[in-house]
Amino acid sequence: MDFHALAKRRTMAQKIFLVTGIVFIAFNLRPAITSVGPLVSFIRSDLGLSNGMAGFLTTLPLIAFAVLSPFAPKIGQKIGNELTILLGVALIGAGIVIRSMGSISLLFIGTAVAGIGIAVGNVLLPGIVKMKFPNKATLMTGVYSASLGISAAIASGISIPLVEKFGWGWEASLMTWAYLALAAFLIWIPQIRKQKVFEGRVKIIKYGNSMLKSKLAWQVAFFMGLQSLIFYCLITWVPEILYSHGFSRSLSGWMLSVIQFAGLPASFIIPVVAGKLNNQRGLVLGLGTVYLISFTGLMFGGGPLIFLWVVMIGVAQGSGFSLALTFLVLRAKGVMDASRLSGMAQSLGYFLAAAGPTLIGYEYDHTHSWFLPIMTLIIVSVLMTAAGLGAGRNKFVLED
Repeated sequence: MDFHALAKRRTMAQKIFLVTGIVFIAFNLRPAITSVGPLVSFIRSDLGLSNGMAGFLTTLPLIAFAVLSPFAPKIGQKIGNELTILLGVALIGAGIVIRSMGSISLLFIGTAVAGIGIAVGNVLLPGIVKMKFPNKATLMTGVYSASLGISAAIASGISIPLVEKFGWGWEASLMTWAYLALAAFLIWIPQIRKQKVFEGRVKIIKYGNSMLKSKLAWQVAFFMGLQSLIFYCLITWVPEILYSHGFSRSLSGWMLSVIQFAGLPASFIIPVVAGKLNNQRGLVLGLGTVYLISFTGLMFGGGPLIFLWVVMIGVAQGSGFSLALTFLVLRAKGVMDASRLSGMAQSLGYFLAAAGPTLIGYEYDHTHSWFLPIMTLIIVSVLMTAAGLGAGRNKFVLED
């Protein structure tokens, strides 16, 4: 018996199972959010929510991300990243089930619980990738970034058809994604046996004494935050902007899926390209330019070119998100630095993102025009580019 060949096949099978697990975890980090937006009108009318309370359904997970992100690496350090991610997926599934029960209180409680679970996966996956695939970290970043985009696009695209075509009701439409969480939970269980807990001789370094003093870490954090702000403004308000340009409500909603699908190739390719470059500043400049052109077109456009602006926005969004994830891997020297940088960047990022949709809505309410809101997005994209030029330097956090 060729034990060497047998061991090699077993190792390959373990890697395939690990990659599958990472992909399924990534599949669960967006549908609980993007499935809600298209259903807001059904939820609002059924439960008698105000527009402000309905909008809070999108903001609440972002607040959970921001508050929990700094603590996820510490929990992973205590009990292991793999077990922490498993618990995170369980919370996502439980939150989805709770919020699908049809009452106002459970709707918000379940949304918060799911948000906590998503925060865990958001923060710890970069560390898992850094640890398990040290020589292919950017390739794997592209894989799970694309997985995030696929699930986000599908969730926003099929939520309304599940209600209108199949007559499920918004509760059953939301509940659908609990089965995806269950699948991820079962697929990830084998990773628990191989987890590493950082303890014993590993010195736990507090954020206040290290990461927050790194200029590069702040640049990565602001890049993550500003691109997140743009993303959540887009998924909240693009349908309304397109409706103002003469699109039907239904088509405006589907164009949101177009944005997310358009970003999928870039979300996979950008991390691979970024990993081959000495620095990523050229990619950042290209990203900022695409945002500037597409937002300007959206501001003054309508007409036949509006589809082009939507596709360009999608490409920029996919590029920006995947590049932000890549920075979490490239700018960290080790596994714990990657997790801690991820926690800091995503905490700040989601606090910024939570303010974005509300600010855009406030501007529109007071001007009754999309000029100022889109100009705000242009300004944010310029600030994001400036932060990205710093984050794209070929340096490590804590050594800058």
